[in-house]
Amino acid sequence: MFNSLQEKLESAFKNLKGQSRITDINIAATVKDIRRALVDADVNYKIAKEFTDRVKDKAMGEKVLNSISPGQLMVKIVKDELAELMGGEEAVFNAKGNPAVILIAGLQGSGKTTFSAKLANFLKTKKGLSPMLVAADIYRPAAMEQLRVLGEQIGIDVHVELENKDAVSIAQNAVKEAKSKNKNVLIIDTAGRLAIDEVLMTEVSNIRSAVNPQEILFVVDSMTGQDAVNTAKAFNDRLDFTGVVLTKMDGDTRGGAALSIKYTVNKPIKFTSSGEKLDTLDVFYPDRMAQRILGMGDITTLVEKAQAEFDEVESKKLEAKLRKNKFDFADFKMQLEQIKKMGNMKDLLGMIPGVGGKIKDLDINDESFKGIEAMINSMTPAERADPDLIDGSRKKRIAAGSGRDLQEVNNFMKQFEQMRAMMKNMNKMGAFGRIMKR
Repeated sequence: MFNSLQEKLESAFKNLKGQSRITDINIAATVKDIRRALVDADVNYKIAKEFTDRVKDKAMGEKVLNSISPGQLMVKIVKDELAELMGGEEAVFNAKGNPAVILIAGLQGSGKTTFSAKLANFLKTKKGLSPMLVAADIYRPAAMEQLRVLGEQIGIDVHVELENKDAVSIAQNAVKEAKSKNKNVLIIDTAGRLAIDEVLMTEVSNIRSAVNPQEILFVVDSMTGQDAVNTAKAFNDRLDFTGVVLTKMDGDTRGGAALSIKYTVNKPIKFTSSGEKLDTLDVFYPDRMAQRILGMGDITTLVEKAQAEFDEVESKKLEAKLRKNKFDFADFKMQLEQIKKMGNMKDLLGMIPGVGGKIKDLDINDESFKGIEAMINSMTPAERADPDLIDGSRKKRIAAGSGRDLQEVNNFMKQFEQMRAMMKNMNKMGAFGRIMKR
């Protein structure tokens, strides 16, 4: 997501390259290109115009201090304005109650049911809460069954009434059950439609009146761009929802919904979701997203994901080995296994500053690791512990044992040595200690 926008913004900033000061002339070209980039990303022209007017007002007359160039200054101004456009700060999510009722609304196909399960899993595993799911889509038995199956996968109770065709009473009965089972969060998955209609709006509105939810989350398919924003406005006029969820963030989307929706409905984006795995749910941080849009990466989120998945004892052992420059193939394989738990590999790499744009056209997924793992598995324990043992004949044996050709083994060995050299340099600069302490 945002790859095209990122490229166009980078191109816009080139207007200021080599300039010692921001002027009417060089800022005009830059602002025009930024506005065009936003419109191409499916941002409404009025929003794009107001955005670039604010950027221009802040940039004009700013002097370059010390070694900061106009280009760097402009990037900072645009980053701050992008973050503000998307909400400024992390939005508060209210999951306190007896139980706290969370109402999920949106169009059919937006990903409501999967998101409901993801949210339940998030609240259980990350927040230590005891959630229960409610299947209130009375028009699609398949949706009820889907939620029941998802609930089983994450070990969460699902309230299902297949014969009941009154969504309001289902929600009310679920509240009673949640209280009797001491559940402190109730997540209600409501029905969606292919388009906004009065029946849908009335039903969701009636559920809201009956159970008085702490949160009403509107789920948006981020790939629908401006259509998603228009739909959100129609829902908000009736429901007055408390927050937005952007799904399918890993799809081929231009990003217009993420950039426009807060401005249009004045409600914060609270979560983003990508993929079908039930642990791929992220709290939305406007500042971090702005950094990613501008190719600055998102090291904070990357470190948080790593801390959530990496075993603390093993991490300390690894740090000790890194400090002694003793990183070997066994360590490398263990790290691969940990990394795969963190989520989509391409998305993770995109959080590293400067990497996102370079890998945008590459097909990177968990399958990419299979060849590497096969080569490591074909090594003897001694070879894994001491990479320097691997000579030409051993490489041939490893290639034969892993089903790879010799060139692949040679390339892997070369890349591994380059990585060890980089780690050695980072160790000299004390970088590992700072990273591990975050």
